Amino acid sequence: MTASSSSVLLVIDLQKGVLPGCFDADGVVERTAALVQRARAEGAPVVWVQHEEEGMPYRSEDWHLVDALVPADGEPRVRKAYRDAFADTELDEVLERLDATRLVVAGAQSDYCIHTTTQSAAVRGYDVVLVGDAHTTVDTEWDGVAISGEQIVAHTNRYFAGLRYPDQEFAVAPAATVAL
Repeated sequence: MTASSSSVLLVIDLQKGVLPGCFDADGVVERTAALVQRARAEGAPVVWVQHEEEGMPYRSEDWHLVDALVPADGEPRVRKAYRDAFADTELDEVLERLDATRLVVAGAQSDYCIHTTTQSAAVRGYDVVLVGDAHTTVDTEWDGVAISGEQIVAHTNRYFAGLRYPDQEFAVAPAATVAL
């Protein structure tokens, strides 16, 4: 999948209260910070999404992005309360103003906000590239089965690599080679 002038880098929930305990969190932040620099250098807009909830209220220390990720003046920030960054937010309007047709997605939590938002973007008609080594999550357990964050990241990449919708393009690419 090649880049176009309508590509947007979407950075989801890389916040101080989200990343503790996440698989390869430092590496994900480092690779995302490099992507942000590349996007800016190449003229691709960067959109920041930040989750808020009872335990992580707006403007609290946990709500803030990690120190290595600093939005530039004028870069849109979207506040969300649901796993889907499109649900009850202005993300659709922000992307429309940017003439976005292709989203490059990085962030956290792979099994919740990343999975849900990329699927929602696909349903809305966007081409989507999931940055396979720039999303993360925590280990979990379900019904007595332990699942590592690393396994969840791999499963999310596998799921998204097989996603198909008519006349749309989807890909999983490493941060070092993803086109912006």
